[in-house]
Amino acid sequence: MRKKLLFRLAVLLVCILLISAAAIYFTFDIRALEYLTLFQPGCILLALASLAVGLLFDGLRLVTLAQVTDESLSYREVVNVVLSNYFLALVTPGASGGAIAQVMFMRRAGVPVAKATVVILVRTVMSIFFLILMVPWVLFTDRDIVTWVPTSVLVLLSVFFISLPIATFFLMRTTWPERIIYKVTGRFSHSIRRRSFRLYHDFKMAFVVMGRHPFKVVRAFIESGLSLLFIYGTVPAYFTGLNFSFDLPQVMGRMILINLILYFSPTPGGSGVAEAGFCVLFTNLLPAGTEGIMAVLWRFTAEYLPFLLGAVVSIRAFGANVLNIAAAKEAEQ
Repeated sequence: MRKKLLFRLAVLLVCILLISAAAIYFTFDIRALEYLTLFQPGCILLALASLAVGLLFDGLRLVTLAQVTDESLSYREVVNVVLSNYFLALVTPGASGGAIAQVMFMRRAGVPVAKATVVILVRTVMSIFFLILMVPWVLFTDRDIVTWVPTSVLVLLSVFFISLPIATFFLMRTTWPERIIYKVTGRFSHSIRRRSFRLYHDFKMAFVVMGRHPFKVVRAFIESGLSLLFIYGTVPAYFTGLNFSFDLPQVMGRMILINLILYFSPTPGGSGVAEAGFCVLFTNLLPAGTEGIMAVLWRFTAEYLPFLLGAVVSIRAFGANVLNIAAAKEAEQ
């Protein structure tokens, strides 16, 4: 069991190093050395502080959602749930282990699996919906991204993104989703159909739970947004260390876009996709040759540091057999 874990970690380490080296190599410019010599190390503390506040709000959101289901979690249990997500999301295909890890720790804290599943699902849905609702603001404020898009198209896109969460809420109150799933999965195996309906049921239950406690849900949604924004704030924190002027709302807007894409990335933790997307979106905002370095700093701070902390709490709780336990839990669902 320990060999499997060590092998998975070794493969992940090699991938991270290769992706990071590629991001720096293919974007580096000799002019970047001038900015790097002026780099202020104090911005690292600012980035770590921003990450810490983001994780704090993530934990507060978890506490609020647990209360919605009439459950409670201690501070230590909240820390375990939040950090374990980062660990197993990176060492499992398609980041599937992140949700499983959270359910495992909530079950360990005495929360029934059904309630834990709903809480984790609502937590994820809130993050995605927050980013979706922010897209219209990004489109109208960052003209560099959409200079070739007519205003009428921007309006239509904005209406679509704003109405999507609302339409989803009302759609869950009908039988149409069940009919669509039944038709689409008609030619698939029984296990695939079963998992599809199970996922739909959990998703519907999440909306039912949210409807019972609207005020707490609004509070959790605000905490969700603050958590994401502070975690994304690690990027402008590092920008301050290069001593160049930048537009903070524009930077945060582009971080919103790239992180929305990462929710649908097929790679564990968005590895590769995140670095490439960052370099594309920030190449015209950063000094020449520094975008790859900034991408690596962002990923190490906002993703790999919590991953290391998550590895510690996960292995301490479940031992070197943590991957097999997670696989068994996933098979049960």
